[in-house]
Amino acid sequence: MTTFTASSVNLAVPAISEQFHSSAAMIGWIITGYMLTSTSFSVPFGRIADLTGRKRILVTGILVFSLFSGLCALAWSVESMTALRIAQGLGGALIFSTNIAILVDAFPPEMRGKVLGYSVASTYTGLSAGPVLGGLLNHYFGWHSIFTVTSALGFAVFIIALTKLPSVKPPAAETVSAKGRYDIPGMFLYVSMLLLLMYGFSALTENFIAKFLIPAGLVLGVFFVMRERKAASPIVEIRLFASNMSFSLSNLATLLNYGATFAIGYFMSIYLQVVMGMSSQDAGLVLISQPLIMALLSPYAGRLSDRISPFKIASVGMALCAAGLLLFSFISVDFPLPAIIAGLAVVGVGYGFFSSPNTNAIMSCVSRSDYGVTSSIIATMRNMGHTSSMAIVTLVVSAHMGAVSFEDASPFLLIATMRTGFIVFTIICAVGVFCALYRNTSAPAR
Repeated sequence: MTTFTASSVNLAVPAISEQFHSSAAMIGWIITGYMLTSTSFSVPFGRIADLTGRKRILVTGILVFSLFSGLCALAWSVESMTALRIAQGLGGALIFSTNIAILVDAFPPEMRGKVLGYSVASTYTGLSAGPVLGGLLNHYFGWHSIFTVTSALGFAVFIIALTKLPSVKPPAAETVSAKGRYDIPGMFLYVSMLLLLMYGFSALTENFIAKFLIPAGLVLGVFFVMRERKAASPIVEIRLFASNMSFSLSNLATLLNYGATFAIGYFMSIYLQVVMGMSSQDAGLVLISQPLIMALLSPYAGRLSDRISPFKIASVGMALCAAGLLLFSFISVDFPLPAIIAGLAVVGVGYGFFSSPNTNAIMSCVSRSDYGVTSSIIATMRNMGHTSSMAIVTLVVSAHMGAVSFEDASPFLLIATMRTGFIVFTIICAVGVFCALYRNTSAPAR
């Protein structure tokens, strides 16, 4: 549900921009605003789930996400759309903070990679459906229909989860009850830190104050770490990062991988529709090649990570993502369509071999009582990567295009913008490969 929405909205960006007559930089906030809230609140909600029960958090998240999906279809301006997407992000945070934890807790460790593989395949099925179904909906019924269908699907899922998902006793409740209550000051520090950092980075070219928000966020980060080291019931167990290099580097690899690759769909949707003149329907059929390969490979990669070190498999996947990004950095006005499909396929293979093995590697580093917060950390790294990716897009687009809309920009200006973006993303992914290779040397024996 969440990934279908994400890929569909990416495809509908040109149509939304045309209806609201918005600049390229402003329309990007429809993506970034959602990411800001879903990133900032995932970890606090994950800790609440560990203490109070994961089912109620997940069910609430599905309800909130579905409700605001429906309201997005009624948006009357780019500002209202951004505000509704921000609220929808709260629902996303509730979902992301619990889904992996509920799944992993239901199966023995020797099956973890297998079930995570199927989970990731489900995620990428949503991504695959987004360009196809989203493209059809956008082409025949307009972008509003994407949110309407998502809302209807969400309410159906809400009823199923509410009635069929078993309630499980909170695994961390007993161990925490003697230590103290939920760390509310730590939550405010954490959320404020991420909002300042992410918003500051995203608005760096648009708002003079943004350059001061980034150091302010870093300062709050220092206070947050100091607080969590002494808190009786911390939001984040700092020890997980301080004492386990494999855990830390695996999460860093998640951040860098998603930060480098998330904006591919955004850029390529614009390229196919604006530069090549494709309809949203045809563009969706091209973009499906990446998530379709992810969905097909993820179960195999997950099962493989139960037998072979997931750290090594994930490292190979990240290297393939870097190769695909490098190919896109040579994009031009007459870039052949088969080369675009090949690049998407390479990234799809890389993603397939990275996602579930990397998640398996991270979850293997923690105990059952920390599954919720660890699931949230993974989601936060992923969403921070998504937010950072769109922030880089905003910076690059603002630097090259200013207030010019996609419809009014020349193809050569769009190509120059995308090339710069893909070069930056290639470098980020290459750094992630080196981190992943170093992580292998510190990985725990399996």
